Amino acid sequence: MDEPVISLRAVDRTVRLPDGSDLRILTGVDLDIARGEHVAVVGRSGSGKSTLLNLMGLLDSPTGGEYLLDGRSVAGLSARATAKLRGATFGFVFQQFNLLPGRTATENTASPLFYGSTREFLQRKRIARDMLDRVGLGGRVDAMPETLSGGEQQRVALARSLVRRPRVLLADEPTGALDVDTGSAVMDVLEELVRDDGTTLVTITHDLSVAARADRRFRLDHGVLSPLDADAVADATAHRETV
Repeated sequence: MDEPVISLRAVDRTVRLPDGSDLRILTGVDLDIARGEHVAVVGRSGSGKSTLLNLMGLLDSPTGGEYLLDGRSVAGLSARATAKLRGATFGFVFQQFNLLPGRTATENTASPLFYGSTREFLQRKRIARDMLDRVGLGGRVDAMPETLSGGEQQRVALARSLVRRPRVLLADEPTGALDVDTGSAVMDVLEELVRDDGTTLVTITHDLSVAARADRRFRLDHGVLSPLDADAVADATAHRETV
């Protein structure tokens, strides 16, 4: 059996508050994520969802436990080695689109290619336009962000996150700034892209109907991760199908 791409073993994350006390954000998180799997983590604001995603994406480090990426511990890596591994492994999608103003959809999508290989840099315009075409924006490659709808802006953000073909895509509330229909359409595109490329997808959300689309679902509550109740998922799926 293949090694999980992500393995968290009894992971804790504690931060020191200004008054000198400690606040535990994550407690004993155990999670294995297989290659090509879509895993969703549901939780309320302040539950630790974004902290968990940052740990997975090597933007933060656990204060306890172990994180294995492709079976190898990431502990002890230098800042430079961590940044290189992060850039080669992960793509990120956030609730806020964070598109560069004054830059076309192509230029926004191509921005990660400045840090890629020489081939990617030299062919960045073609690669970016091919990815925009894949997300359904082939006719909007020269559009500025302010002329795009919310759904179109999120598609540009998706194209940007996928343009270097990451092995793992981490999505933090990817539909949070969109209406229900637009959000569903964006998830359709996202799932099609990761399915075609064999990309592993981790979705952080407060929306049970988004979580229902995943292969496996978990709830994070006060930093403790547990399987999401199947009845809650079924109810959310039924509700989505009736609206």
